[in-house]
Amino acid sequence: MTTTRDFADYCLELLSGIGACSAKRMFGGWGMALDGLTIAVIADLGEGEKLWLKVDAGSQALFEAEGCQRFLWSTNKKGEPVQMSMGYYSAPVDAMETPLAMTPWARLALESARKALRAKPKRKPTAKRRSSTRPPGG
Repeated sequence: MTTTRDFADYCLELLSGIGACSAKRMFGGWGMALDGLTIAVIADLGEGEKLWLKVDAGSQALFEAEGCQRFLWSTNKKGEPVQMSMGYYSAPVDAMETPLAMTPWARLALESARKALRAKPKRKPTAKRRSSTRPPGG
């Protein structure tokens, strides 16, 4: 199912407490980013449009304590739910009311995205090749 631009705009307003986020269409939903880091996605997994915030090992328990759902997007060949390799949980119901209520949760999502970026292995730079066989200065 697809999600609407109106809901994406509302979620941008909710996330505004941590800065000016952007929304980009992604797989029938939206990716929400700040400073080039995806901190949330919007998707309808059959229960209506939801904002799903990025989590990590340190913040997952906080979302679970609020009764938030884990983002499970598909099923495998056995019919079992499959989770994304990146952890996302639905935003707490109360946080969906105001930017002030969302801000602490959005900060957790931003920090989770930053941790994920730091954990990525760095790519080695490739050696530049000369396109000419002429000697330097020649």
